[in-house]
Amino acid sequence: PLSCTATVAPHITHGKLHTMGLVEDFEAAAEEAKTLPNNTSNEDKLALYGLFKQANFGDNETSKPGMFDMTGKAKWEAWNKNKGMSKDDAMTKYIELVDSLKAKYA
Repeated sequence: PLSCTATVAPHITHGKLHTMGLVEDFEAAAEEAKTLPNNTSNEDKLALYGLFKQANFGDNETSKPGMFDMTGKAKWEAWNKNKGMSKDDAMTKYIELVDSLKAKYA
């Protein structure tokens, strides 16, 4: 008889165990994010930036930019907002955000 259950084989990426497909889905979402229209809000762009950095580098350990570097400060805060989130969770949230922004700006 045919089995209705599917198993997903885990694989190792950067020394960590990942469910097959998450990294690939994240990379595909990152490419799709580049196609978002120019009228994507700064708030949405910063949310994407923060999740992207968290997914790739983990917690923000850099020093906060000075008050005259408004762009750098906004990006730093967007990344720092995700402190403590696992890289896998950040990838998942990034993918979900890209999907919702594609619908929002379609």
